[in-house]
Amino acid sequence: MMKSRMIRDTALLTLMQLALDSAALLLNVFITREIGTSAIGIFSLMGSFLGLAGILSNGNAFLCMSRLISEEIGKSGGSPVKVLFHGLKLCLIMSAGVSLLTVLAAEPLSSRFFSGAEVSGAVKLMPFALVSGAAASCFKGYFNACRRASSAAVGDIFEFAVKAAVMVALTLMQPVHTEATVCRIMITSIIAGNISSLAFMLAMFIRHRPARTGKASLTFGGYVAAAVPIMGGGILTAALGSANDALIPVCLRQYGDSQEQALSLFGIFEAIVIPTLFFPSVVLCSMSGMIVSESARAAAAGNRERIQSLTSRLIEYTMIYAVFASAVLLRFGGTIGELLGGGSLAGGLISVIAPVVPFIYMEIVLEALIKGMGLQGFSSLNYLAEYVIRIAAVLILVPVIGFWGIAVSYYASNVFGNISRLVKILRHTGVRFRPVRMLLSPVFYAALTCFTSELLCRPLGLRDSGAAYMTVCTVLWLIGYGAVFGLLVIFGVKETKKVNSFVLN
Repeated sequence: MMKSRMIRDTALLTLMQLALDSAALLLNVFITREIGTSAIGIFSLMGSFLGLAGILSNGNAFLCMSRLISEEIGKSGGSPVKVLFHGLKLCLIMSAGVSLLTVLAAEPLSSRFFSGAEVSGAVKLMPFALVSGAAASCFKGYFNACRRASSAAVGDIFEFAVKAAVMVALTLMQPVHTEATVCRIMITSIIAGNISSLAFMLAMFIRHRPARTGKASLTFGGYVAAAVPIMGGGILTAALGSANDALIPVCLRQYGDSQEQALSLFGIFEAIVIPTLFFPSVVLCSMSGMIVSESARAAAAGNRERIQSLTSRLIEYTMIYAVFASAVLLRFGGTIGELLGGGSLAGGLISVIAPVVPFIYMEIVLEALIKGMGLQGFSSLNYLAEYVIRIAAVLILVPVIGFWGIAVSYYASNVFGNISRLVKILRHTGVRFRPVRMLLSPVFYAALTCFTSELLCRPLGLRDSGAAYMTVCTVLWLIGYGAVFGLLVIFGVKETKKVNSFVLN
């Protein structure tokens, strides 16, 4: 029963997230074509700043709620609702403090990272986004821990739909677009989206709230003590990510680009290249929240066999999926970049970074396991080392070789960081890494089925670089790739039982 429910939830979340990611990519294309790539750069820079302020104001509430409420559910007579209220109280305190600092620092921040202090009016609207976003994150984590992840996903859809509608309407209504108007459009749309999401979450909570609750195992002080280590990793990652994003336009200007060119290149990278690289990861992102909950429960129960089974299956299936996604992006990156409006520059960068995609996707799964098993200390140190490498590469290479220095920084940081995560997980769980089965086989079969699909496409007479060719070839490629691994399972008698007891047992 539990297995079928989790499979259903994963499929539902995947479809929802796929719709959201597709809509977000189309929204980026609309903004790019309507007001230019430099505006997308401003959106991305402001989004990075908002992300940092958001994580500071909610303390990585989604992860804290998912982890601590999952543990509370696993305890006899616990009270998940009271733990939720502890989280809401802490988030309100933190978001109030961050909001005050944001208002006080609005003008210096606007002058430092944008062209002038006129952006400060938009920055002063941020408290409305921070408070509503923090509360909504708490409820999303609560629903995820209670295995009602679909409720959180529907809340995300409400949030995005309202945000996108407001953003499109304000963009079309604004006759002239400056940095100030672009920032105001973005923050206003985020506020509208957060409030709609929070309203939906409150309605769902009231509808499904347990009639009776026990005594919480955590006091408010105990919740804070347990949450701080979990917060640390998220805050550190957000701070380093924002620093990296802020440095890219600066270093591009040192290379010789104008401010508008730098923001334009940054916008192409953040709005087209990165979303394209992460687009196929929707399945893994949908599962990551459940992986945190499941691994936390197994770790709390001391179920080592369950943890080993979970880890082994996730690594193997993630690599099968990620290698195929990487191969498609490598083969058709140029076509995708052109179709999305990023031109040959975006297409070339997608193809160049595509080989590192398996490392990027592995991070999603490994970090979920790391957080679920309570290894936040390692996670924080590893993120610190990863971003030190990335930022150092940006500072050293971008002023010398320009935009392509960003690709080098992504290679270096992701390869180092995710090999470290894999080694840590394997040592902690005792799972043995099997390079042929987990890495070489997917690579070999991806290449073989790619060659076969292209042979089958030749008689159709489609243009090699067109969207139709890419679509037909990818579909045939996916069918062949999936069939190969399906046949391996069917004829591999010893593996059948393992597959049947996949991670969702």
